[in-house]
Amino acid sequence: MTTDPPGAGDALAPGAYTFTIAEGGERLDLAVARLTGRSRTQAATLIATGQVQVDGRAEKASLRLEPGMSLAVTIPAPIGREILAESIPLRTVYEDEDVVVVDKPAGMVVHPAPGNWSGTLVNALLGRGQALAQGGGAERLGLVHRLDKETSGLLIVAKTDRAHTVLSGALAARRITRRYAALCWGHLDADEVRVDQPLGRDPNDRTRVAIRREGRQARTDFHRLARFDSCDLLRAHLHTGRTHQIRVHLASIGHPVVGDDTYGGGGGRKVVALPPKRHFLHAAWLVFPHPATGAPVELRSPLPEDLRRCLATVAGEALWGADEDPLEALGFYAGGAGA
Repeated sequence: MTTDPPGAGDALAPGAYTFTIAEGGERLDLAVARLTGRSRTQAATLIATGQVQVDGRAEKASLRLEPGMSLAVTIPAPIGREILAESIPLRTVYEDEDVVVVDKPAGMVVHPAPGNWSGTLVNALLGRGQALAQGGGAERLGLVHRLDKETSGLLIVAKTDRAHTVLSGALAARRITRRYAALCWGHLDADEVRVDQPLGRDPNDRTRVAIRREGRQARTDFHRLARFDSCDLLRAHLHTGRTHQIRVHLASIGHPVVGDDTYGGGGGRKVVALPPKRHFLHAAWLVFPHPATGAPVELRSPLPEDLRRCLATVAGEALWGADEDPLEALGFYAGGAGA
């Protein structure tokens, strides 16, 4: 319905944007919320404070848009807030002068935002007293990509602006390989399934993501590692990195991630011995070109203990040795990173 501005994401950064309406009938406040990745209340505030013009004029939030109308939206910069350094333990799996890779625990928010100004990964990184790239902004210092709060696993953080630029470019060019272990309800139709569906914010609930015709292109490849009575264990390969991508793509084909309350997989958590507020999604395998040398860096994160217990419950027994990573035993890494 619009022409996306350069670099448009799930939530647009501060700046001036212009959209052309292709289909009419939508309220102005709903259109602004959808196009900017903000809530309806935030969109109404932009309209009320004169940050939105329709064909050069200020209009009411209730205006019904017509095809061909031009929408000019200015998103002001947020009022700055100091991000505090906090002494929070972190498990690092790789570190040098350019980059640090963290094995994030489930339950930790990645960066500060309203409602979570402390206790985040960024607060913990600052608490280590190390330099971090400034390219992501004050709240996202050094972050090259993100993980959902209840997703555990490997996350890249750049220490220098140059490393951040190089790694962000590699991510955009799909030269960073990210593989996730996911347990889904039910059984896929085949051992190999590709979901290539565009994603965007759900217009009815801004905290959710949905399959949207006008959304951003998103592709996930799923490979079944094991089939149990009620679930499949999958290796998920991200070709793009949209918010909630794996979770939404699996839910869209009727097989939500086990424990995912948001997208329909939360029922039966006790049956599979999964803790509250935890879904079975783990960023287990990461390969990226080093920002200074270009040499490949390959890292693995064993399945956490809570997910090991869940998997053993689903399988009816532990299918691996006491000191063995279940993912290794079940062929997660078979074929190498290019598989």
